[in-house]
Amino acid sequence: MTEAIEYDVVVLGAGPVGENVADRVRAAGLSAAVVESELVGGECSYWACMPSKALLRPVIARAEARRVPGLSPSVQGPLDVPAVLAHRDEHTSHWKDDGQVHWLDSIGAVLHRGHGRLDGEKRVTVTDPEGGVQVLTARHAVAVCTGTSAVLPDLPGLAGAKPWTSREATGSRTVPDRLVVVGGGVVGVEMATAYQGFGSDVTLLVRGDGLLPRMEPFVGELVTDSLTEAGASVRTGVSAASVERDGGSGPVTVVLDNGERIEADEILFATGRAPRTSDIGLDTVGLKAGWLTVDDSCRVEGSDWLYAVGDVNHRALLTHQGKYQARIAGAAIGARAQRVPLLEDDRWGAHAATADHVAVPQVVFTEPEAASVGLSLKEAEEAGHRVRAVDYDIANVAGASLYAEGYRGRARMIVDLDSEILRGVTFVGPGVGELLHSATVAVAGEVPIARLWHAVPSYPTISEVWLRLLEAYRDA
Repeated sequence: MTEAIEYDVVVLGAGPVGENVADRVRAAGLSAAVVESELVGGECSYWACMPSKALLRPVIARAEARRVPGLSPSVQGPLDVPAVLAHRDEHTSHWKDDGQVHWLDSIGAVLHRGHGRLDGEKRVTVTDPEGGVQVLTARHAVAVCTGTSAVLPDLPGLAGAKPWTSREATGSRTVPDRLVVVGGGVVGVEMATAYQGFGSDVTLLVRGDGLLPRMEPFVGELVTDSLTEAGASVRTGVSAASVERDGGSGPVTVVLDNGERIEADEILFATGRAPRTSDIGLDTVGLKAGWLTVDDSCRVEGSDWLYAVGDVNHRALLTHQGKYQARIAGAAIGARAQRVPLLEDDRWGAHAATADHVAVPQVVFTEPEAASVGLSLKEAEEAGHRVRAVDYDIANVAGASLYAEGYRGRARMIVDLDSEILRGVTFVGPGVGELLHSATVAVAGEVPIARLWHAVPSYPTISEVWLRLLEAYRDA
């Protein structure tokens, strides 16, 4: 073991979150080491956000083009799947991280490749692929940015069946003729959308009573209708009881809790995520593996030096939200290192990740798209707010009728009746993902309804739905 190397900050994990922590502490004049055992750029760059959206974009574009007069006859054929997969490969940089490493170098962060583990306060050991061990120490902070991994249920036969997780689904070189997807959350519905579009016979198995259960109920209903019309089978209220696959190859059979058997060529389990904290030495600092509880500056409760940023703190398991936390945490680490007497850690302060609580945006890239920010009606009522849900059929907006024939969509805003600000906004429909940031600004900015009247939407765009929602609220 060589002599310990000292840095101001040591970051465990070089995904988007760890990269942004390193960037912010470097901007504050601190030295930073980043430890990574896989590819610099993390899950989002190689196995999640980027490859999944590269797979989904042509599927969604074709579906929308088929509803445009004059264009529809030209896009009735199948997709060029090899070209789609090649495009996916380009967006993952062919699973090489040279560009991301160059970026780390450009900000002056030092990369240590290997498995990082805490080894007491402000101390990290890094075991490289050859078994060598390097010790890093931190003058000010260690930031755990190790993210999450897919969870597989404990089902008979599953371990030997070689099931897909999100990694295999986004990285597959082939398209199975038959695909079973277990799980009705974001990964499940997005991958069902993609592979149905590629020509797979998709069966989606959902334990609950609908898709995308964390969004407004009408979202899952519209997405279900679209998948069904595309040819997928959406089964709700069912659970997988066991999985069979002889020798881990050939057809796979899932046995449902009612005894029904469904055969496929591949099976994808999209049944949740778990924090990657089981082997990072938390026990050496008196903590247990699992989700790490933090304050609004992302500092682990009970510590003055350990931070947990991104998915590992379970506040909002989204890349963009983790990067937001990283900007907050990096600024807080810098301020504390400079002994700033009072941090701006009040609500919406520079050192408080307030948006995690009230203004988390998310787009689900299905057909149609789903987008939401803030609270749903159920969440707002459970939080004790006196609210009204205002709904509008997006198809009635001129921009929607121009966007595509037969446009189907819905918008909802949740109005706080006491303060007359928006607690949440949800859209579902083709192209609504690009509407979401306007809603995010309204919710995070707590813009009063009276002021929103003066935010005039351009005509004829789908964003005119904002005016229609405000009119519906006024006329109710």
